[in-house]
Amino acid sequence: MPKIIGGSLTEHREQTRNKLFAALTSLMADRGFDAITLADIAGAAGIGRTAVYNHFPDKESLLLAFITHETEQWVASLERALNGVEDPVEQMRAYVRQQAQLKRVFHLAPGPELRSVLSPSTRARLREHAEPVEELLRRILRTGIATGAFTDQPLETTVVLVNACLSSRGVPDDGPGREAAIAATEAFVLRALGAT
Repeated sequence: MPKIIGGSLTEHREQTRNKLFAALTSLMADRGFDAITLADIAGAAGIGRTAVYNHFPDKESLLLAFITHETEQWVASLERALNGVEDPVEQMRAYVRQQAQLKRVFHLAPGPELRSVLSPSTRARLREHAEPVEELLRRILRTGIATGAFTDQPLETTVVLVNACLSSRGVPDDGPGREAAIAATEAFVLRALGAT
């Protein structure tokens, strides 16, 4: 019988998933998603190759679980940052700053663009992970437009444009230029929204 990590089966499953997520992100940053196998991920996580199949049937399922986990964490973090903030301009500042904090290993990995190496069904499910993030942005924009803090503009187009701006690689991961890049991005987005 395999050794259980943690005090319960639930803890064991959670810790195993976290090890697999950490291994996936590390390997993706090094080689890219298309160049790694589930066996590579299991080895890097220190988990038996066959034990991985108790959690994920394939590496695309592992990737989707990782992205869902990251998105849920990010949404919860943004909700905490927005708690008690009434001004839509300040809400947008928080949104921009939180986006800059979000680790996007799955977007920045070497090799071909991630979407080009995934199956059509996984690509469709990958798109779903962005919906909670977009809904938060819609909520901020609706409030800003309704209160006159932002100019009246087509909501769905604006959501796409703001997120496209924020998903660029223009903000360094660290170093002296990081804060300046975040501040410039924040100012750019607010100008585009017509914030006064």
